[in-house]
Formats: sequence, C-alpha cells, structure tokens
Amino acid sequence: MKRLLLLGTAGALLSACASIEPVEPAADVVSADYPVVAAIDSANAADLDWRAVFVDPQLQQLVDIALDESRPLRLALLDAETARAQLRVQRASFFPMIGAAGSYSRSRSAPLPGFQDAGVVTQAQATVGVSAFELDLFGRLRAQSESAFQTYLAAGESAQAARITLSASVADAYVATLTAQERLALVEATAQDWRASQTLTQRLFEAGQADGTEVAAAEAQVRTAEADLEAARREAAVALNALVLVVGRPLPFELATPSSDASPVLTQLPAGLPSNLLTRRPDIRQAERALLASRADIRAARRAFLPSISLTGQYGYASNDLDNLFDGPEVWTFAPQITLPIFQGGRLQAQLDLAILRQNKAVASYELAIQQAFSEVADGLAARETFDRQIAAQRSAVEASQRRSALVETRYRAGATSRLELLDAQRQLYAGQQALLAAKAAQMSASIALYRALGGGPVAERIAPA
Repeated sequence: MKRLLLLGTAGALLSACASIEPVEPAADVVSADYPVVAAIDSANAADLDWRAVFVDPQLQQLVDIALDESRPLRLALLDAETARAQLRVQRASFFPMIGAAGSYSRSRSAPLPGFQDAGVVTQAQATVGVSAFELDLFGRLRAQSESAFQTYLAAGESAQAARITLSASVADAYVATLTAQERLALVEATAQDWRASQTLTQRLFEAGQADGTEVAAAEAQVRTAEADLEAARREAAVALNALVLVVGRPLPFELATPSSDASPVLTQLPAGLPSNLLTRRPDIRQAERALLASRADIRAARRAFLPSISLTGQYGYASNDLDNLFDGPEVWTFAPQITLPIFQGGRLQAQLDLAILRQNKAVASYELAIQQAFSEVADGLAARETFDRQIAAQRSAVEASQRRSALVETRYRAGATSRLELLDAQRQLYAGQQALLAAKAAQMSASIALYRALGGGPVAERIAPA
C-alpha cells in the first residue's frame, strides 16, 4: 500500500510538472509591407474624444441618447459586472471561512437493566472555527484568480468596444439619413426643372418648332424623375427608421439638413503610427486578456495534479448547563487534511488538454484580431488618401455639367439645338450631382470606419481593475 501511494504521488508530480510550452502568436501575423503613416501626425485618432470627430450637434445628442438607451451595450456592461462579481467570488477563496455554531440538546435514554436511571442529560456547546481552509502552496488558487481577473478585464474591453461600435453605428446611420434627405431634395429639384423643360417643349411643339418625338422624350424624362422621386422618398424613410433603431428610441427632434459644405464628421483624422493599434483597439486588448486567462487556466489545471492541503479547526465551550455555558470547559479541534489525486478516470488530464486547446484557440483569435485591425486601418488610410481628390474632381465635373446644361438650354430655347442634346446635358448633370452626393457620403463613412479601426476615442471611461 505504501508503495502504491508513493507511485501515485510521483506520477501526479511528474504530470503536473510536465513542460507545456506557451503558444505565442505567429511573428508574421501582419505583412512587413503594411502601409505606415508618416510620423508627422502629432495626434492619434484614439486620443480624440468622439465629440471632436462627430462634430454635428445633432449627431452628438443622438450618440448620447444611444449610449444611454442601447440594449446591446447594456448587455455588454452587465457581462462586465458579472465577470467582476465572479472575480470577487474567486478571490474569496484566499481567505478562511470563519463561522460560529451553537447547539443545545436535552435527552433521556432508557435505563439499562441493572443500572440506575441517568435522568435527563443536558448538553450545550458554542464554538467558532475555520472550515476547510485550503493552503495554496502550489498556486492553484492564484492561477484561478488570475484567470478570473483577466476574464474580467476582457469583459471590460468588450464593453468599451461595444461603446465605440455603437457610437460609430449611430454616426453611420446619421450620415446615411442626411444623405438620403439630400438626395431626396436633389431629385425633387431635378423633377421640377424637368417639368419646366417639358412645358417648354410642349410650347415649342404647339408653335411648330418641335416634333412629337421631342415631346415624348420630355415626358419620359419627367416620368423617370417621378420614379426616382418615389425611390428617394422610400430610401429616406428607411434610413430614418434605421437611425431610430440604432439610437434606441424615437428622435427627440426633426433632423435639420446641414449646408452642403458642412460635414457632420471630421474627415481628416490623424492616424498616428500603426504599431499603436496593439495598445489602442479594445478588441485586440480583449483578445490579449482572453489569451492570458487561458494560460492561467493551464497553470490551474496542471496544479490540480498536486496535493491539496486544507485546515479545519474549532474552538469553544461546552457545558451541561446552558446558563453556565461560557464557564464550562474549553473544547477545540484541529484537523489538517491532505488530499492527493491518484486515479480519477483521466478527468484531470482531460481538463489539462481542454485548457491547452482553449489557449490555442485564444492565440488564433488574437492573431485574427490583429490581422483584421491592420487590414481595416489600411483600408481607411487608402480611402483618406483618395477621397479628397475624388470629391474635388467630381465637384469640378458637376460645375462643368451645370455650365453645359445652361448653355444647351439657352440654345434650345433659341432653336439652335435639338431636344436630344438638352436631354443628354440634363441627365449628365443629374448623374454627376448624385455621384457627388455618394462620394461625400462614402468619405464620411470611411472616416467613421477609420476612427473605429484606430481604436476610437474615450467614449467613456474604461472599466477599472477590480
């Protein structure tokens, strides 16, 4: 029996001390030719408060409402608080559980043959003691506490990521709503102009200066504008509904369309150096915390192979008379216990294998978070470099189309050109104006995406360590 006990102890120690090399993220997670931003940027977008990026007062008010009303954000915050409570529960295992107990009993037993009746026996006892206090000699409880702590921090980073995502989603929906309203105004103005052009063509036809094909072309053009108008109204309503949904409740005011030159979003964000991503983005920090928690779980699983030492003790008084309980004799017990796992059907090894697999998964998630972060920033930087030039070129094209349309209309009124050329000029202007609206909206959306990709700003204070 002694030999079996020694063999079991040695096997447990060897299993617990087996070398488990920590899995590190791959060195080539991100390509070496990642586009690096010039260091002349003095600030990083993550240093900017979201109000400095979302500059429209209406948008700022809607973001404030969403941060208070959002159900998904509320769930993320509750998850963080749950992780904090679990951390407190785990940390409590470092302290002994001290309790007090009292008992009082009266009993009478049947007398044995040949013996005198013992009468009523009274027994009173009061004790205070420690129940099964585990001594963390091998660090199992410390590893479990570290895992709970990292899980708590990961939940906090998840809540911060939810805040940034929510604020960016509100900004995206707001930009989409304003763009839809601007497009609706453009289509209404275009339809009005084309109706006036149709009226002119009808008058020229009645005067014998235009034929029936020109009248039919003018009518088809107006009907196209009317169809576009209904589509624009539908898009504006859908965009507004989406904004209400992401805000969390009906809007407290009517949206006022800003001037065409004003942007509700700061489009020139300082990017900073890409290496800052590793310390800026909450999703990367969350993945890192999850990885650290998985490593702590491995340490706890390894130490489960080692002996567990616990202490139980009591101290108090006992008496045959309740009135004189604390004048009675002292009673105490001290019972240290050591428990060594010898055979559990492979449960401990399976737990260790599971912890290692979870760590491998955490490493893969961490690498994926880094890859996604750098890819999103690269896309945002590419957009930042091109949108200004695209919008400037498109604005010049619209101005040229406006001049052409005005000249062609003047020539058409004078009978110097055909309705076909006027139709082409008007359609070119209409398409150019819509393309300009789309480019401006895409630039604002790209700026919002870049702000989020760079880690966002201090939307709210990050969750503090417990």
